[in-house]
Amino acid sequence: MTYLNIITKRFDKSLVLLIFSLCGLGTVMMYSASVSESLNISGGLSNSLFLQSHIKKLLLGFFSLIFFANFDYRKLKPFSPYILFLSIALLIATKASYLISGDQSAARWLNLGLFSLQTSDFARLSLIIYLAYYIDKKKEKIKDFYSGLAPAIVIIYIILLIILFQPDFSTAFLIAALGFLLLFIGGAKLSHLSLLTSLSIIALIPLLLMKSYRFKRVIYWISTIFNNSNLESDLGTGHQIQQSLISLGNGGFFGLGPGNSMHKNLFLPKPHNDFIFSIIGEELGFVGAMIVLTIFLLIFKRGIDIAKNTTDTFGILLSLGIAISIVMYAFVNIAVVTGIFPVTGLPMPLISHGGSNLVINMCSLGILLNISKTKKGLNAGRNWVTL
Repeated sequence: MTYLNIITKRFDKSLVLLIFSLCGLGTVMMYSASVSESLNISGGLSNSLFLQSHIKKLLLGFFSLIFFANFDYRKLKPFSPYILFLSIALLIATKASYLISGDQSAARWLNLGLFSLQTSDFARLSLIIYLAYYIDKKKEKIKDFYSGLAPAIVIIYIILLIILFQPDFSTAFLIAALGFLLLFIGGAKLSHLSLLTSLSIIALIPLLLMKSYRFKRVIYWISTIFNNSNLESDLGTGHQIQQSLISLGNGGFFGLGPGNSMHKNLFLPKPHNDFIFSIIGEELGFVGAMIVLTIFLLIFKRGIDIAKNTTDTFGILLSLGIAISIVMYAFVNIAVVTGIFPVTGLPMPLISHGGSNLVINMCSLGILLNISKTKKGLNAGRNWVTL
């Protein structure tokens, strides 16, 4: 309770309340969504396998939040290149470990003995920290392509290509988009970034469609836009999104009530992970879904407000990067669940079951809380730094 009192007294109280609300709601909904899967895996012996796992990871996340909330974010600046190098080394080690063992599945998790780490999550945070440091250092040259922008783009592309090689296209695209957004906010020319984005998309589309399952997902998504039911049935795909939409529709305005979802009973694959928002919509209805959406928007708003009241460029970009990262993952997850985007493997921050994403997001929010505390000790009347 001492640490909690410190946080609520010294840090952004609104952000603390939003984080705890989302984690609390997420724990309840994750448990509800995972009951059937837990019973199936345990042979009917336990309905709380995933809940126990989630609580352990959530506790680690809270300790991480407390640590980084009390750790001066400015001390991260000189270490940011080393943190980035470590994240790249971990990404390479992840793929190497799968190749050595002969495992042909997607190389996303690195076994570190006591725990496994999804290294792309760590790479996302390390890139935010590094770009905040780099733009702060090069802010006078960032508009120049060769001496300012190009080195940062090379770093983004290195991370992008390694994650694509895992393969994890959705994470790679979001991390690249996050990097480009930070560079734009930091003052890079829109013309430079637009050209690089266009060339990247042209180069990556053939790679994206190379695997048949990715090709089918994209074609199915296109077929839903044009309402081509024959093409949908011919592809034999789209089961997840179909069940997701049925689940959301069942919820109506007020929902079926907590624990009363029908589609979590093995109709919707892995409802406690990527498609947990469907269960939220079914059990809590449109009202509950909008509450979750509103909490994410309020977290984003708090991040923007903290950035506006921060007096150094590094802190501004760090705040914006963290806020954009959280809301971007949430909105892409919701877009997939509602059929707006093709199916990806991205979890909902602080809600979906999964350790790395949860802990890294709590670390990120801890840093954001520290920035909110630090700026209170500075001159509040100073203007926002012009990038």
